[in-house]
Amino acid sequence: MNIIFDSDMGPDYDDVGAIAILHALADKGEAKILATMASTKYEGVAGVLNVFNTYFNRPDIPVGVPKGDAQDLRDFQHWTDTLLAKYPHKIKTNAEAADAVTLYRKILAAQPDNSVTIVTVGFLTNLSNLLNTPADGYSPLTGKELVKRKVRLLVTMGGKFPSGYEFNIMKDAPASKNVYDNWGTPVIFSGFEIGVKIKAGLPLIGNAAIKNSPVKEVFKLSIPMAKEDSLGRCSWDETAVLIAIKGHSQWYTLHKGKMTVATDGSNGWDESGTKQAYIVEKADYKVVQDIINTLIMHQPAGKIINRKTTGNSRMTGSTSDRIAKIEALNRKIDKIEANLNRREKEIARAEKSN
Repeated sequence: MNIIFDSDMGPDYDDVGAIAILHALADKGEAKILATMASTKYEGVAGVLNVFNTYFNRPDIPVGVPKGDAQDLRDFQHWTDTLLAKYPHKIKTNAEAADAVTLYRKILAAQPDNSVTIVTVGFLTNLSNLLNTPADGYSPLTGKELVKRKVRLLVTMGGKFPSGYEFNIMKDAPASKNVYDNWGTPVIFSGFEIGVKIKAGLPLIGNAAIKNSPVKEVFKLSIPMAKEDSLGRCSWDETAVLIAIKGHSQWYTLHKGKMTVATDGSNGWDESGTKQAYIVEKADYKVVQDIINTLIMHQPAGKIINRKTTGNSRMTGSTSDRIAKIEALNRKIDKIEANLNRREKEIARAEKSN
């Protein structure tokens, strides 16, 4: 399967789980990653995508970033600048990455007809801009024509069903409306209600065999910073990547229709539509939760990563201070894990003696 991954890599960290699953399934031969796109343009997002692509032995995957109007939201936990400071990446600035829409046209034009799956787990900015493009040197087709010819399926983490407000749809509501009013091929939505109950990250954090991993680093840093994440982070984006590659039918049914997007960014559902659908639970959500937690622990084959500072060597004092605080927090987490492991052994011995 040929796949393009489009993400707002930064405001939340379920995107990290999503790109880990993307690479894990690519390593299993189930997907070929054509590009990783950012739908936000805070400085460094191209490097963050390149960190993960490099870690999973695919440093040359093309990275696209919006060059025009776009959101610039990033994380409050500072995991993005932590990764840029600690892990290898050859893309240092957004200026070194391609324009996302130009990259979309270049890649789609080169693919066989009806062969590309796009999975978007962020804002619809790039896809809206793609639809609005005229013919160019890559293809005589307009954006709408190019999508209809080359894309077999669009899978979106977005919306709340059958109606409601959801972050990815709301943040660029005009783009969302343009995409779902004018997209010419089938669309499947994984809505807010699907991922909110699926918790990921604790098994990854607790796996002592996984070292020097940017995926583990992000979850280990971020989970303790929010009470609501004490059982793990919600897996909105991971579900979209999972069904984009492996299909939905093992775990979900489809409710057909068509998304409607209001000017305030809220979404509704038109039951008369036929080319779009949102997923509805069929299997116990814990089955999917176990799959996601397993996949995000996937390690790149035959590779040991040595963590080092490979971003801007002239780190500002504030950045180095944050990293020092993060390391201190990680040491505290390590102590907590050790205490938990010791307590579990004590309980097991007590139960055995009884």
